[in-house]
Amino acid sequence: MTNLPAESQTSKVISPQTLPASLYREAAHWPLERESLFAQQWLFFGHESDLCGRRTFRVDNLAGFSIIVLRDDNDHLQAYHNVCRHRAGPLVRESQGICDSHLQCPYHGWTYTLDGRLRAARDFGAADGFDPRDYGLFRVSIKLWNGLIFIHMGETHQDLDQALRPISDRLNKKDWSVLKVGTRRSHLIKCNWKTYVENYLEGYHIPTIHPGLDSSLDTKSYRVLVEDKIALHDAPPSDPGALIDGVWAWFYPNLAFNIYADSVMIERMSPIGHDQTQLDYVYLTIDGYEPPQETIKLSNEITAEDIWIVERVQQNLDAGVYETGRLSPKHEMAVARFQDLVRQSLKI
Repeated sequence: MTNLPAESQTSKVISPQTLPASLYREAAHWPLERESLFAQQWLFFGHESDLCGRRTFRVDNLAGFSIIVLRDDNDHLQAYHNVCRHRAGPLVRESQGICDSHLQCPYHGWTYTLDGRLRAARDFGAADGFDPRDYGLFRVSIKLWNGLIFIHMGETHQDLDQALRPISDRLNKKDWSVLKVGTRRSHLIKCNWKTYVENYLEGYHIPTIHPGLDSSLDTKSYRVLVEDKIALHDAPPSDPGALIDGVWAWFYPNLAFNIYADSVMIERMSPIGHDQTQLDYVYLTIDGYEPPQETIKLSNEITAEDIWIVERVQQNLDAGVYETGRLSPKHEMAVARFQDLVRQSLKI
């Protein structure tokens, strides 16, 4: 694991150049990001308490891909693209619920077993060359980590446990599977998803954008540790009784873990096209109740401050005046690593 260089060493370290602004403002890049980046990475779907019984299901949109996750009759998690093989209708009408012993597309009534096989093509008629065995659902890889559900749409993928090992080690293998979803909150932001991710990846802006957070942390001890697709923020609270635990973690491409004294908040930075980002917050607590209002208030305050700055950064990126900048080797090496991973994913 690589620590950011100490201040006395910064003169010996190259200041990386940022990605070009065109990657944040031009819609033409979005289809490539969907196929070459998001479809080739582990993506957070939800917590296993979202699917607490057999035949329960949940649907979510991940970078424009509609995904359904369900528990089958053997209590196993299954994940599919929410796409009927007939003419691309949805498999269910609701975003969550309990299904029957099968999935039936509401468009033309094709039905599928819960293990993804085509069970019946309703009133299709005799047809040469049509073999129902060739028209099962588009399967998606699924994996549980610490109670969290991840999916992967690619044919090959990195081992998830290995990828998340730095976070497991830092959290001393705390078991989040015993927690439950307490509440959800979402915020729609007018910026490219990368603009928001990069804001999350550095504490350089905390003294100037987050005065309340700054006063609760020992910012002189703030460190960001980078290893492969993980960035760990470590900033001891200035008050032992603070709501903030001083630990934040990020996993490429768009997931963050925010540790509070009384709860865990999972933050997914969901792209909605090239010019909007939806923050999906999932708060996990022991009893499944909403965290204390003080925790929600602090989270809302920090989020509002971040939204204000990233939307104005995006406006300036869109204006066409700024093209590239330089990153601080003291504070922004996690941003540099993220941008390197984007270059690798997009092969640019």
